[in-house]
Formats: sequence, structure tokens, C-alpha cells
Amino acid sequence: MTENTQQQPASNPELPTQYAPAEVEGKLYERWVDRGYFEADEKSEKPPYTIVIPPPNVTGSLHLGHAFEHTLIDAVTRRKRMQGYETLWQPGMDHAGIATQNVVERELGKEGKSRHDLGREAFVERVWQWKNESGGQISGQMKRLGDGVAWSRERFTMDEGLSKAVQTIFKKLYDDELIYRAERIINWCPRCLTAISDIEVEYQEDDGELVSLKYGDGEDSVVVATTRAETMLGDTAVAVHPDDERYAHLVGRRIRLPLTDRTIPVVADSHVDPEFGTGAVKVTPAHDPNDFEIGQRHNLPNITVMDERAVITVPGPFEGLDRMEARSAIVAALRADGRIVAEKRPYPHSVGHCSRCKTTIEPRLSLQWWVKVGPLAKAAGDAVRDGRVAIHPKEMESRYFAWVDNLHDWCISRQLWWGHRIPVWYGPNGETVCVGPDDEAPTGEGWRQDSDVLDTWFSSGLWPFSTLGWPEQTPSLEKFYPNSILITGYDILFFWVARMMMFGLYAMDGTPPFHTIVLHGMVRDQFGKKMSKSFGNAVNPLDWMDEYGSDAVRFTLARGANPGIDVPIGEDWVQASRNFANKIWNATRFALMNGATVEGALPDAADMSAADRWILSRLNAVVAEVDAFYEDYQFAKLSDSLFHFAWDEVFDWYVELSKTTFFEGGAQARVSGRVLGEVLDVMLRLLHPVVPFVTETLWTTLTGKESVVIADWPVDSGFRDPEAEREIGDLQQVVTEVRRFGAEQGLKKGQKVPARLDLSGTALAAHEAAIRRLLRLQPEGESFQATATLPVAGARVVLDLSGVIDVEAERKRLTKDLGAAESEKAQAEAKLGNEAFLAKAPDQVVEKIRGRLAKAEADIERITAQVAALPQD
Repeated sequence: MTENTQQQPASNPELPTQYAPAEVEGKLYERWVDRGYFEADEKSEKPPYTIVIPPPNVTGSLHLGHAFEHTLIDAVTRRKRMQGYETLWQPGMDHAGIATQNVVERELGKEGKSRHDLGREAFVERVWQWKNESGGQISGQMKRLGDGVAWSRERFTMDEGLSKAVQTIFKKLYDDELIYRAERIINWCPRCLTAISDIEVEYQEDDGELVSLKYGDGEDSVVVATTRAETMLGDTAVAVHPDDERYAHLVGRRIRLPLTDRTIPVVADSHVDPEFGTGAVKVTPAHDPNDFEIGQRHNLPNITVMDERAVITVPGPFEGLDRMEARSAIVAALRADGRIVAEKRPYPHSVGHCSRCKTTIEPRLSLQWWVKVGPLAKAAGDAVRDGRVAIHPKEMESRYFAWVDNLHDWCISRQLWWGHRIPVWYGPNGETVCVGPDDEAPTGEGWRQDSDVLDTWFSSGLWPFSTLGWPEQTPSLEKFYPNSILITGYDILFFWVARMMMFGLYAMDGTPPFHTIVLHGMVRDQFGKKMSKSFGNAVNPLDWMDEYGSDAVRFTLARGANPGIDVPIGEDWVQASRNFANKIWNATRFALMNGATVEGALPDAADMSAADRWILSRLNAVVAEVDAFYEDYQFAKLSDSLFHFAWDEVFDWYVELSKTTFFEGGAQARVSGRVLGEVLDVMLRLLHPVVPFVTETLWTTLTGKESVVIADWPVDSGFRDPEAEREIGDLQQVVTEVRRFGAEQGLKKGQKVPARLDLSGTALAAHEAAIRRLLRLQPEGESFQATATLPVAGARVVLDLSGVIDVEAERKRLTKDLGAAESEKAQAEAKLGNEAFLAKAPDQVVEKIRGRLAKAEADIERITAQVAALPQD
């Protein structure tokens, strides 16, 4: 990285009359990248600051959620870079096993082929070809947003180095007996044809059916209920509670299972709730996780009744039917057999769906690979409990503990071809060999590798250290691990964050992957509704960037970013942020045209005007405030603070006050020009992390230096001037009060009014010219009539409204408003004086009426004063 050298003289800067984001953003970003501003040097002696990008899917494109998260990360890393840290924002992409395989399979389908026609090796080559030609378009979109990532370090979860990391940690976990293979119930997607983890299952209310069935005959019968009648073909028991006397005589006996030639036992198990339904439940160990546990306790057989596509495989009349077709057919057969006791339709109940394709999940007994998470999850919980890792906001800790403290073993195998293939080989005589990256795989007749691949989250769980070169002890790993913070959505606290914690602590000898976890909310539409293509409210952020510029999108997102809270956003808010960028541009352009400069030292405070000292005092206070908000990850508050300081204090007050000084010229104008240059310099640097493009253009024009990206972050100098703040505060009070009064009297904006200013005995005397200019107040003149007097801030402003407004029309309007207010007061008083009403009305209704009364009384007082202030005939 180069030093911030002078590139052009700052004495005669010029800016175009309008800011055109499309004309500058792409060129600026390309220049930043070419000059290496975002690269990180592991040999640097600067303190490290590291954050990884939550790796987007290689199939993905930039959506508002990405734009929101990337804006926050970019703001943090740009500030840290300016503060002198060796800053690494690590980029990369996830191979997205299921999603990517589905994309390529669809392409093959258009050619009339399937992956099986190609074979595994050729199919994987085809996926790599797709990745190289079509995948990763999100990288270009990230550049549009302004992401300051170290592009030379970009990683991919399937690249050679990360693949070695995956094989290394699998081998280590296997050797430590923390990975095992077992037949257990998993979540199976009949569409994707693979197992998926618990947290990849989305639950929603479906209208199904609840059917009550009679098993057995006569006294040896029992009624059970089910929403999945097709699974009864795999029932191997009926379970009742051990203390349920209704079924005590049946426990240990066998009853006939309808539609089959089998009998099944009645078993006593404490899992059964005797108060729910009939107190008896059917047990299908191969198709329900709770039933599987019951089956294990009672040594029940596991009968699988469906294949991988959820088609019935049990010989008989239902064989070959899809599970939904079979459900209807089986219920009809049971009805014909007199086995139906009750039917309820619709029956709303929670049903699991695949998060990717939305297909209903089928619990299925399957031989899979698992991570024994007990000790790993405990370590992840302890790291937060003992303070090594902080979660922000703190109230999110309870959700984290609820997850890691109750974590079940993690199914890590997926029945796919695209992904990290499980490094386990099986021999001809039952041998099982786990192969590390430096081991030779077994060869010879009869040896074969496991056909499954690892869950995508397995490789992304290594992201904070695998991207730095682990398992090799690289200089980057030594410099940048552990990461400083992680910024991500609370929605993947369980998917990703917990797994990085488990793997980081395990692989890095107890050192957590990051010190702080910052959780943000979800982006929603302006009505707080989840954005979705199906809802018709999804937004492509690139469209907004094209229309309003990337800075406008970034500022809108940052201004809504309260910790852990969802972010509503609408296009009108982006328009407002575009207006803010234009305001910054226009005000800076005016300042530069009127002598604002950063050349030379700041003048002594004694040579400054009260307005100069006031704005510098406020500037330093804002620097301190913004720093505090950054340290607490309060992005909305810091953005709001900068917005109001820039727009309200700098542009609307200080620049306006300075116009009088600049117009008069002389030494004071030069002093104010230097102060205004200082204010703009610091303000633009403060704004830069959130709105990088417009600030880069303005700052380099103002200072003549190379780039604000590598400028120093502002530091609070400690300068405060309470006296100047009170003086300018009084001035603002005078101007604001007169403007309010004028608006109430019906004066048009900017309308000139004769006035006498009595500022004696106050500090405002020196500001009379500025007050008159801001309020467009004319000199008294010979015909001056004092029609209104406003005492404010120790001063008196006397106005002559004769000839300025239509007094009679204004009197009639105010009289009408006064009558309405008096009527509202009378109605409210009547209700509040009615004891019968007060006895019956809810408290909130009574409070509402009291509020109406208070408002009516305030309106009467205000309008009466306005009438009294009108000129008299």
C-alpha cells in the first residue's frame, strides 16, 4: 500500500455541477483494486484485523441480504484500514453441493441426459466446467457494491488447499472417534435424493389429514391416530405408557396389523403421553425419529416401506405408488375393512420441507456418516460462557446456548456427486480405511471409495482458518488467525456459526475462530414482510444501484442496521439516500468554489468566529460519537449521527452562516475557509466507510491526495467550546422560532418581511447580518409597523406583517380553526365528565380522549396567540 501522496494542487479544485454515480463508481473501484488498497500483507508489523466473508453460493447472485451484510463488513474493514490495522477481508465462495448439482443436472436434462449417462467422473468435470464458465457472477456484483475484499486471496471451498483441509480434519475427527458411520433416522429429500441436516428443514403449516385406526380385534384392539397412514405398512409395534391402566392387559401381547399378514407387539414405553389422543401410538422405527428410539429400546425390527423417491416398496396392492397416492389408497382400504374410527380433514399441522426444493421431507432409516458433536458443542458453548467469544447483541446468547447445549449428532454425508468425497475406502474383506491427505489410498481388486460426499457446511465450518492455509502453518495463518470478528445474520447462527466455533476450537488447539460474533437481522420490505419472489416484493439491488448509485443503497441499508433486528427497506428510502449523496456533492462543490481549503494549519481559536468554533466543537463530538457507535456495532446510529451532522449542522447551518463571511471576504473569510475545509475533510473521512464512492471523489478533490481509502481515520482532538455551542444554539433558536411563527401566520417560504432586531445584551449582536439573511428580514423602513413581537433566547424580534399577508383572510382561517379546537375540547370534556362512560370504557380509550383534550387545549392556546399577533385595524 502506498502513502497518501499529493496528486494535484488543492488550490483550484473543480467538480462537475452534478454527481453521476454511474460515471465514477466503476472506475474508482478498479483503481482501488489496481493499487492494492484492499490487499493484506502477512509480513506487516501493523496489528491484524481479520474478517471472513460469509461465502456466497457459487450459484448465487447478489440479493439485498448480501448487499446489507457486505455493507456492514465493508464499513468496519474500511474504518480499521484507515485506523492503521493490517486489514484482511477474506473473500471466497461455497461450492453449494445440492444447489450446484441441481443446476448442472437441469442443463443435462435439456440435452436429454442425466448424470448417470455421463458417469461420476465426467459429471464432476462438467460441474467444474459450469463453475468456470457461469458460476461466481456474484463476485462482479460485489465489486459494484464496493466490497473492499482482498481479491488475490479469493478461495473456493473445493479448491486444492481447502480440499486438503477438509480431508485433514475428517481424518483427525475419525482417528479421535468423533466421526462414525451408523444407521439412523435422517431427513431425506425425495427430490434432491440426499440426506439433509435438521437445520436445512423448513417447517410450515400444511392442511393434511388425521386418521384414527383400529389395530387388533375385540378386546385385543387399540385405536391409534396418524397423519401419515402410508407408514402403517412399516409398523412393528404399538406403544403405551407403562402406567396407563387402560392398556395394561395388552402389554406383552400381539395384535393384528390391518392390511397385512403380520401381528405386532404392544410395548410399554415412557415416551408415550397417556393424555394425548387415545394414549396409544403406532411405532414405525424406520420412518420416524421418535419411533426409532422406541424401537432401539425394545429391539423392534426396522421395516423400510419406501425407496429413495418415496415410492412404496412393500409387496402387495400399494407397491409402486407414490407416498401421497399410497396414503389415499391405504385409507380407502382401511375404510373398506372397517378399520377407520375417525377422520379429520383438513388437519393443519407442521410439516418439514426441504429448504432448497420445498419437497416434503421423509424421515428415513439410512446408513450415514455422523459427527459426534457432544464434546465439540460443549467447547463451543464454554468459549462464549467464559468470555473468550462475545456475541453481539448479548441477548442473542440464549439462542446460541439453546442450540449448542442441545445439539444432536450431525449427519455429514450427502448422496451427491458434487462435493468433497468422503475419504474412506472399503476393502474386499470388510476392511474400512480412512485416508488422510498425505496417505496413499488402498488399491487393488475389491477396494472402493465411499460414494457419498460431505455436507457443504462441513467445509464452510473450516472457513476462518482453511482460507489462511491450514493445515499448513502459513505466515497468513500466524498473522490473521484468530479472526477479529464475524458479521453475519442471526438466521445462520446454527447453520454456520456454531460449526465454525466447534471446528475452530478443535483444529486450532482451543483457540476460537473469532473474538466477537456480530449478528444482524434480515432485510424485509417497507411493511416488514419477508422479501420473496412468490410474494412479488423481491428487489434486485443492482436495479437500485443502476438507478440511484451504490452509495445510496449502502447508506439506506446501514441506516436501518440495528443489532439483531430485521431491516425494513423501500425504494423511497433509497431515493432519500441518493438525495443525501447529492447534498454532500453540492455543498462540497459550493464550499470549494468559496475558498474551502485544507492547506496550512488551522487558525488559532482566538481568530475564529463563534460559528467556526461551534462547528469544530461539534465535529469533534461527532468523531467521538461515531467511534463509540462503531465499537458497539450500532450501524444505524452512526449513520444517523453522520446524516444529521452533515445535513443539519454542516450544510444547513454552518455553510449558510459562512455565506455571509465569504461574501464579505477578507481575513475572516480565509479563516472560515480553512475551518470549512477541515470540517469537510474530517466529515468525508467519517462518511467514507459507508458511502465510499462519493466521498472518494470529493475528498481527493478537496485535499489533492491519492485516496481517502488509505487516509487516516479522524481522531477526536478534544477541542470543545461550550460557549460557542450556546451562542450558535441561541442563533438557531431565534431563526427556528421566527420561521415557525411565519409558517403559522401563512407566510410563504422565503417571503421578505420588515423586521427590527433587538439583540442588545446577548451574544447575537455579531450575527445580525446572518440572521437577517437566513430569515430574509428587511430593514425597518419609515413605514414600519410593529405587528408582532417574538421574545426568544434573550432577544426580541419585531415583525411588520402589514401588507405581507391578507390579515382578514388569515383571521377568518384562524377563527375557524379555533372554533374546531374549542368544539373538540368540549366533546372531550363531556366524555371525561360522564361517570357512566368512565366506568365502562377501557383504559386505553379513556387515555386516548385525555390526549385529545390536551391537544385541543394546546391548539386553543397556540391559535389564540396567533390571532392576538395579527395586525389590528
